[in-house]
Amino acid sequence: MDAFLLTMLVFVILLFIGMPIAISIGMCTAFALVIADIPMSFIAQTAFTSLDSFTYLAIPMFILAGFVMEKGGLSARIVNFASSLVGRASGGLGIVTVVACMFFAAISGSSPATVAAIGSMMVPSMIEKGYNRHFAGALTASAGSLGILIPPSIPMIIYAVTAEISIGDMFLAGFVPGGMIGLGLILAVYIIAKKRGYKGQDEGFNLERVKTTFWEAKWALLTPIIILGGIYSGIFTATEAACITVIYTLIVSFFIHKEMTYADLIPTISRAALTTGCVIIILGFATAFARYLTISMIPQMIGEAILQITDNPTIILLIFVALIMFTGLFIETAAQILIYTPLFLPILVQLGISPFHFGIILIVGTELALITPPVGVNLFVAKGITGSSMVQLTRAVIPFLISMLLVQIALVFMPGVITFLPDLFK
Repeated sequence: MDAFLLTMLVFVILLFIGMPIAISIGMCTAFALVIADIPMSFIAQTAFTSLDSFTYLAIPMFILAGFVMEKGGLSARIVNFASSLVGRASGGLGIVTVVACMFFAAISGSSPATVAAIGSMMVPSMIEKGYNRHFAGALTASAGSLGILIPPSIPMIIYAVTAEISIGDMFLAGFVPGGMIGLGLILAVYIIAKKRGYKGQDEGFNLERVKTTFWEAKWALLTPIIILGGIYSGIFTATEAACITVIYTLIVSFFIHKEMTYADLIPTISRAALTTGCVIIILGFATAFARYLTISMIPQMIGEAILQITDNPTIILLIFVALIMFTGLFIETAAQILIYTPLFLPILVQLGISPFHFGIILIVGTELALITPPVGVNLFVAKGITGSSMVQLTRAVIPFLISMLLVQIALVFMPGVITFLPDLFK
């Protein structure tokens, strides 16, 4: 345990001096191996074998699909449809942003892609209508985090593979919590809008406009039906669904909407490859570190230490919420999943907690990490869109952070909300 604490100290120091998360994990793993007298080849072998997974092929495919949707006009049509539904309410454009992010999240599987796609359209519109620039950026960053909770979700795939549970069932577990967080964000937007005088759209509810925008968005709205319907009907796996999504969005973008050209293809693939590369490097190093923890019996030691304090699973989950809230300030989403799953899941399963319950609490915790500095990826994307500073965005994101945290705590006490759909479809 002393070696583990020393390794974590090295990890924290590396993060504080500004070392990238992937390099920090790799270096602290190497440090741990030196102490344990384990050959350095362990890192390369473990990283390679962990990434040699058919399931992980879904990650670059869903990322690419998100960028294709942004370029091909599918995301714009989703925004127009959401606007026709809820745009007239107080803070209408803010509510439209949340609803549009929820729709887009059901397609892309990537949180930064959701922020980029929806934010590039909604933030300028909100600013033009008198919304505070920092508020607009913070809201988009917060709502965009739903990209990893509402299925399909790349972090859910990583968790399901690590926990050795069904990806399809994990996707089902995310629907209701995703809706709850979305409603919480809408409520926060409405309260702030009332206080600041952010009005909705001038025109009232227009059924004809709803019909028109729905028809224009039909190809985009069909995407989650194809993905999830195909998975749950057993027609194809999550990985095959990701590949089909890319093909489908390319066909719609090129031949139906005709808003994407061959000149756009290489830059779009390059953006997806860059994003995928960042994720894959972290996956490899974090898996090697998690494997070191396992062979060093660290999860068992931590389990014994926690059980000496309490054997109440609810209390343990609340401790975990506080822990992930803190470490989320420094550790990226995939790394948290790969490190915490082997540490906490065995203890909680032993105490009767469903792996789906723990998984959703973990995923929501990583959502919060996406909107907290210094490594909050969504804040960096929003910063690029709004031109706000990180300090300004951090202040503006606090109400949404509180809203999401309250939902996370509620989910700790309501496991049935999470496990209902997986149990129903067994």
